[in-house]
Amino acid sequence: MIRIIPSITVMKGRTTRLTQGDFQREKVYDQSPLEVAKQFEDAGVSQIHLVDLEGAKRGASINFDVLESIVGHTNLEISFSGGLYTDGDIIKAYEYGASNIIAATIAAYRPEFFTSWIVSYGRERITLGADSINGKIAIRGWQKDTAIDLYEHIEYFFSRGLKYVKTTDIPKHGAMTGPSLALYEEILKRFPGICLLASGGVRSMEDIEKLQDLGVWGVVFGKAFYEGVLSLKDLERFLVSA
Repeated sequence: MIRIIPSITVMKGRTTRLTQGDFQREKVYDQSPLEVAKQFEDAGVSQIHLVDLEGAKRGASINFDVLESIVGHTNLEISFSGGLYTDGDIIKAYEYGASNIIAATIAAYRPEFFTSWIVSYGRERITLGADSINGKIAIRGWQKDTAIDLYEHIEYFFSRGLKYVKTTDIPKHGAMTGPSLALYEEILKRFPGICLLASGGVRSMEDIEKLQDLGVWGVVFGKAFYEGVLSLKDLERFLVSA
């Protein structure tokens, strides 16, 4: 059964969402990150993806206090991302209660160093963030393009023990136009056994069912929930089964 992993994106301590990674298209929601997290937990969700958007943009995590608050008031497993560049950053994230970290920029800049994290902290606790535009990796909160090929990037770490990868087709992010099924199918074909977290474009139960049929390990979504297009009631079948 596919894992349901709602995303909470934090900017200045508030729950927010971007469309296609564009900071000029930010929308702030009334509920605090903690209120949203409790809502997910009450519905049966066991894991969330907490994104420190400021940290991703600035290159240094900012919202550890939000992570600490959610950990202190829920039993959720939290995958934390945004501005994680050093061993100190990871240690701090774990100290504040993260179950797993997702890192993207450091993997692009210093692949050997990121590989050392997989070895040092364990492949269950490190996820590669491999988000792309037209097949090329984008970093620093998707504000900087690179010439790094998506598949070559994943291959480098997969051959060195990587178990988890989160991939967002950035033009799909927040657009609710459906996930990039062909992209995810190709990743699963090239990297047998990898645990793929698919992100971007999810708008319906049918989308999630299609991702499950492909063999995707987990689905990360946000805007469809916040805009009321996809409700926790809709997800009940997956959550109960999980």
